Amino acid sequence: MKHTTQAILTLYGDYVLPRDGEIGIGSVIILLGNFGLSELAIRSAVSRMCRSGILKAKRANRKAYYSLTKEGNRLLTEGAQRIFQRKNSHWDGNWNIVTYSIPENMRQARDRLRLELGWMGYGALSEATWISPYDLTGEVKALANRLDIEEYVRIFNARHQDGTDPEKIISRCWDLDKIHRKYAGFLAKYRPDLDEHLKRLQNGETIEPRECFVARFNLINEYRKLPFFDPDLPLELLPGNWLRPEAAALFDEYHGSLTEKAIEYFESVYNSYGAANRAEPIKDVVYS
Repeated sequence: MKHTTQAILTLYGDYVLPRDGEIGIGSVIILLGNFGLSELAIRSAVSRMCRSGILKAKRANRKAYYSLTKEGNRLLTEGAQRIFQRKNSHWDGNWNIVTYSIPENMRQARDRLRLELGWMGYGALSEATWISPYDLTGEVKALANRLDIEEYVRIFNARHQDGTDPEKIISRCWDLDKIHRKYAGFLAKYRPDLDEHLKRLQNGETIEPRECFVARFNLINEYRKLPFFDPDLPLELLPGNWLRPEAAALFDEYHGSLTEKAIEYFESVYNSYGAANRAEPIKDVVYS
């Protein structure tokens, strides 16, 4: 089930979001059927996403159309920014520090805060103290406001002192070896695929739009996971053999080379289900 939900998020984030975030369920079923997902699994996952407030449904001519809610739009927009707008700045020697003391009866909000701080690139210096080499005060304040925990969260900027080795802080807060292995695995998997794709193009071979859609979808579904492990630390704080630049360059090249035909296939399926003109809200998937 989790796999199906992730596939739907990838579809919306990479293809549907730029088109006002709406698509017919028939098109979703055809598109994700390319990855062995059944109609039942897709409909069930879409229903759950509606109940969780990520998607909302409309109907027109006995067909169901699903669009992103405000929360779903925010979630995918922030995800796209994390994937395509990687940090690449120098460290100024300052740490942004977030501390909190949240009551036990607000455990769910506390757990969500920790999760999203990790997504934002913060590392845990201790259980309730998180740090980042970037000043993300505005983002943390917005997160605390959204979780209604502003009074329990404190944010500081502190200057790093020469007597403390920043590498020791980095190793305590982030598992760089684990992140490095993930980048190495991504490169090992997709470098041969890119080389083969470019070779076929150079030989004048016609590559079908559907094949490009499948390859691009799998590529971004794999790559989108990496930025949520990687805090995008400044180069001064990273080992010399760091693979993020190489992986990002491979992704950009392969993603770009697949885009035109992948979108061509998506558009053909997207348009085949028809438009949701003057569609009315529905509560769940009840139309085919």
